[in-house]
Amino acid sequence: MKKFSLTAALTGLFVLGLSAVAMAADPGAMTEAAKLFAATVTAAGFGLGIAASFTGIAQGIAVKGAVEGTARNPEASGKITVTMLIGLAMIESLCIYSLVVSLILLYAYPMAEPVAKFLGM
Repeated sequence: MKKFSLTAALTGLFVLGLSAVAMAADPGAMTEAAKLFAATVTAAGFGLGIAASFTGIAQGIAVKGAVEGTARNPEASGKITVTMLIGLAMIESLCIYSLVVSLILLYAYPMAEPVAKFLGM
């Protein structure tokens, strides 16, 4: 486990170090609409990443509870399974809502120029 975390940390540092080279450009060359689009992409990425992370945690807790309930009362496994699947669908819908909002933000880019002018950018 220690070796894995060290490898993951070094890989992360390597990727972050190379991102500056990969994205190197003249900062004055970006238009205001491009800056707005970059901010939108960043916000959509963070929003979806956070939503997916917490969705995964919540689903793991739900499955853990269902397995524990089935272990305590095996006769009720059918009802527990149905209830768990309905709960998982509700939890997953929150992540799907986040995906929809992120896609709306990303595909609203043709309006970026008027929005940038409206915001005074």
